[in-house]
Amino acid sequence: MAKHIFVTGGVVSSLGKGLTSASIGMLLERRGLKVRMQKLDPYLNVDPGTMSPYQHGEVYVLDVGADTDLDLGHYERFTHAPLNRDCNYTTGKIYQSIIQKERKGEYKGKTVQVIPHVTDEIKACIRKVVAPDVDVVITEIGGTVGDIEGMPYFEAIRQFALDAGKHNCLFVHLTLVPYLKAAGEIKTKPTQTSVKELRAIGIQPDVLICRSEREIPEPDCEKIALYSNVERRAVIEERDKEFSIYEVPLSLVENKLDELIVEKLGLAQAKPLRIDDWRAMLDRMRNPAHEVTIGFVGKYVKHRDAYKSVYEALDHAGIVHHSKVRVQRIDSEKLLVEGAAKALGGVDGLLVPGGFDKRGIEGKIEAIRFARETGLPFFGICLGLQCATIEFARNVVGLADANSTEFNKTAPHPVVCLLTEQENVEYVGGTQRLGAYACHLVPGTRAREAYGQDVVRERHRHRYEVNNVYRDQLAAAGLRFSGTSPDGTLVEAIELPSHPWFVAVQCHPEFRSKPTEAHPLFRDFIGASLRHRLGKKKDDEGSRSRVVVTTG
Repeated sequence: MAKHIFVTGGVVSSLGKGLTSASIGMLLERRGLKVRMQKLDPYLNVDPGTMSPYQHGEVYVLDVGADTDLDLGHYERFTHAPLNRDCNYTTGKIYQSIIQKERKGEYKGKTVQVIPHVTDEIKACIRKVVAPDVDVVITEIGGTVGDIEGMPYFEAIRQFALDAGKHNCLFVHLTLVPYLKAAGEIKTKPTQTSVKELRAIGIQPDVLICRSEREIPEPDCEKIALYSNVERRAVIEERDKEFSIYEVPLSLVENKLDELIVEKLGLAQAKPLRIDDWRAMLDRMRNPAHEVTIGFVGKYVKHRDAYKSVYEALDHAGIVHHSKVRVQRIDSEKLLVEGAAKALGGVDGLLVPGGFDKRGIEGKIEAIRFARETGLPFFGICLGLQCATIEFARNVVGLADANSTEFNKTAPHPVVCLLTEQENVEYVGGTQRLGAYACHLVPGTRAREAYGQDVVRERHRHRYEVNNVYRDQLAAAGLRFSGTSPDGTLVEAIELPSHPWFVAVQCHPEFRSKPTEAHPLFRDFIGASLRHRLGKKKDDEGSRSRVVVTTG
C-alpha cells in the first residue's frame, strides 16, 4: 500500500506549500522512493485556464493537455514524478463530476450532500494517483485551514486517514511564526491557533513546518510543540530563503525532515539520501563567474508568478553558463511610450513571453524590431513568435498593415490567424491547442543545433498560428521556418540566419526546464546573450583604449 503525506497550510496563504511539497517529494525520490504529487484546490473554477494571471499566476500546462495550478511546475522542477489530469483537482472539477453522476442517476435517488458524496469524490481523486509501484503520494491542499471553501477537503483527508490507517498517513502543516518589530518578539499564537483549528476538524498534525523571517528561539519551538501536541523534533523552522527557492530541500535536510518522514511512515525500503548534485548546482548559483541582463517585455510583469516558469528556466540556463541572470522586467505598454532604445539600452538579450489580447502588443513588436535591427539576441515564446512574425512582415516584407486576427479581425494582411480547428469553438476553457505536440526541426538551424535531434515534443497553449498564405513571402525576405508540425502545416519555430541569435517558438519550452537539466533553447539564448555582453565589454574597452592613445 502506498503511504500518503497531506500538506496543509495555516495562518495566511502564500507560505510556500507547493515548494514544501515539491521539496519533500524530491528528498524522498533521492532516497530511492517512487513518488506521486497532487494538488487539490478549493476554488470553483474547473481549472485555472480562464483565470487572470493577476488572480492566479501562470497556468502550468501538462503533456496531456491539462491547464493546471502553477505549483505543479514546482513538482516537475524538483521531482521526476509523472503528472497527469489526476494530479490537479479543483472544487469546480469535483462538483462537475458529481453533478454529471447525479444527472445520470448514479446516486439512485439519494439526496446528494457534501458528506458523504463530495468527500467521497475527493477521496476517489486521491486514490487515482496511487499505482502498484508508488511508495508515497504527496497531496497538497490549497488554501488555508479555516477557509469555508476548504472544509470538504480537510474532512475528506481526515476520513482518508481513517480508511487507510493512521500508520499509512502523515499530516504536514505549514504555518507562519511572525516577528513583530515593535515588540521585538517572535509570536507563536498564530501557529497555535492554526493547529487548534486543524485539531477541531479532527486532524492532528504530525509535523509542523514553521515559516519565519527570523530564527525561532528554542523556548518558542518547545512552546509550539507543547501546545500543538507535536514532538519537539517535528517542529521544523523554515526561514525565508533570500537567495534561491532551491535552498528549501537542503534546509529541510538540515532539520532531518526526510529521516523523520521515513521513520514515521515506516519506509524501510528507503535508501541513503543522494543530493550531492543539487548541492553542486546551488554552489554554481552562489558563485557565478559572469552576469547577464535579460530584458523581459510583457504585460503582466508586475506580477512575478504570471511568468513563473520562464523566470525559473532563465535561472536554470544561467547555471549552465556559470552566470547570474538578472531579469529587467519591462511593461510592454510603457516601452512604447519611452522607446525601445531607452528601455533596452542596457540589456544583453530580449525575451518576449506568451500572452493574450491586444493590450501591450505594439510595445512587444517595437522591442522585437529593436532586437532585430541591432543584433540583440532575441527569444520569443508563443505570442513572442507571433509578434516577431508581424514585425518582420511589417518592417522587412513591407506589409505595413500586417497583424494577427486576434488583435484586428479585419487586418488587410493577417500574417497570424486562428487555427482552423478553433473556428467553431464556443467555450474558452480547455479548448485551445493544449499539451505536447511533435515538432520537426530543419537541419542546420539554431533550433536543431540546440536540441541536437530532428524531432522534439513540446507543450503548447494557443489558438493562433502563422498564416500559411504568407509563408512564401516571409521566407523570400529571409525569415526561416526552422520547425514545423510533422505534416508541415503549422509553423512551430522561426529564426533569422543573418542575426547573431534570433529564435522564436510557438510552444512553451519553459515547462520542460529543471535546475539540473536546463532547457536547450534557454541554454543557448543565455549563451548568446552572454557573448553579446562580453562583445560589448570588449568594444567598450577598445574604445577607451583608443581615447587614451589619442589623448596622449
